[in-house]
Amino acid sequence: MARSVPPPEGDRVKSIEQLLAAKEIVLSCGSGGVGKTTFAAAAGAMAAAHLGGKVLVVTVDPAKRLANALGLERFGNVETQVPRSAFEAAGIEPRGELWVAMLDMKESWDALVRMHAPDDETRDAILVNPLYQNITGKFIQGHDYIAMERLYELHTSGRYDLIIVDTPPTRNAIDFLEAPERMADFFSSRLLRWLIAPYRSRLITAASRPFYNVADRILGSQFLQDIADFFVLFQTMYDGFVERARAVTRTLEDKRTTFVVVSTLEAAPVREAEFFIRALSSREFNLGALVLNKVLPSYLLSDSAADAALTMARDSDKIAGQLDGELGAADDVSRVLHTIGESFLNYRVVATREAEQQAELGQVPDVVATAPYFDHDIYDLAGLLALGERIWR
Repeated sequence: MARSVPPPEGDRVKSIEQLLAAKEIVLSCGSGGVGKTTFAAAAGAMAAAHLGGKVLVVTVDPAKRLANALGLERFGNVETQVPRSAFEAAGIEPRGELWVAMLDMKESWDALVRMHAPDDETRDAILVNPLYQNITGKFIQGHDYIAMERLYELHTSGRYDLIIVDTPPTRNAIDFLEAPERMADFFSSRLLRWLIAPYRSRLITAASRPFYNVADRILGSQFLQDIADFFVLFQTMYDGFVERARAVTRTLEDKRTTFVVVSTLEAAPVREAEFFIRALSSREFNLGALVLNKVLPSYLLSDSAADAALTMARDSDKIAGQLDGELGAADDVSRVLHTIGESFLNYRVVATREAEQQAELGQVPDVVATAPYFDHDIYDLAGLLALGERIWR
């Protein structure tokens, strides 16, 4: 199924709906706890329901919140389709398909080795190396690098019309963007060459002998040999890493890729959002939208509503007397009215501050969308679609 026709080239998109229709990759970014995982799932569900095509939501967040929100017991490296019956149970007849996946580090690293190894012998030697087996899920920058590799692989496969990626929290998301270059730099670094040179040449220089003598006593010569073997083997894949890093960077810079920054309007998440917006701008990546979660309702900014609240707080005794006992004892009613009025005015102060912050943050993105507080947790597809409707147009 084809997705809806995107806006004409050069037109500024005005909604999340138009943004998703116009793009092929959307990266949902933000600090922890602001709702970026939920946004990614909601956006994917709405795209599958209304735009059509095959939509994939990928999470690189170790927490399996996405699986819970979609009502799936588990999913991993292999993409899993959300059944149409889940949409139908939510009262929706979807135009397309929704698929989900979450990175499995071990499977992803093994697939990467099989792809880049120069020959079968090198591939098998890496896969059985003890160090490789022990640190597959903990390798330096491994999680971020694998995430970029997996995104690139999925996009170039052509299996999906739209891929939405739930990235790690904000400052880790910067690592996520830079991971390919840093991985390539690591395999060509002076430190790594110094570490493996004695084992590659089978000679230990006078300068390096003290280090290796101590290391042998502490770690054991076999451990050092495993390290050297591991990195010597991995360096055979250096050219593949560099080529892939450049391809991934081109994908991120492509006009078909966009970033969505998700935040609340609390002080710490706002600082993180500002940081990430600046980082995207400096790298000349497209910032398609800012999604602000848990925003207070706009009626709190109404002058007439504020006047009513002020009257309730100031004249609570008078108003309670006019009710003539209809709601209970006059003293109790007066206290309730006064509390409600004061509470509204206090919330109005916070809402005003949020509106100012929203105006400042919203100067850069093409689209600014807001989601309100929900009085219940989002735990199923119906809840995701309800959230999606609030931010869609």
